[in-house]
Amino acid sequence: MATSKSASAPAAKKPGATAKRKAVPAKPSAKPAAPKPAAAKKPAGEPKLKAKLIRDSFTFPKAEYAVLEALKDRGLSLARQVKKSELVRAGIGALKAMNDQAFLDALNSVPSLKTGRPKHA
Repeated sequence: MATSKSASAPAAKKPGATAKRKAVPAKPSAKPAAPKPAAAKKPAGEPKLKAKLIRDSFTFPKAEYAVLEALKDRGLSLARQVKKSELVRAGIGALKAMNDQAFLDALNSVPSLKTGRPKHA
């Protein structure tokens, strides 16, 4: 009889365990998230909306900073408001598109600056 009681005791626990599984229907609420594959159907050429951004700072000679301001004004004259960061990013894109010789020529046309913050006189 001891074997039949121990055999029936685990059997009694199993229905309770199945009842708990039936009582936990919280996961079906995750099914409305199925439209995610529809979002994956975006054209491959579209950039990601939430790109990781990095904040940086650097020093410009006054004359080159004036060029940035002139380029901003040029954008406004073409009915396009432009930020300094957009100009820098556009410049990076232009450098990336250059062949090696044009890239080296562009780099050689820019004098090196000391790193760090300028001293105020």
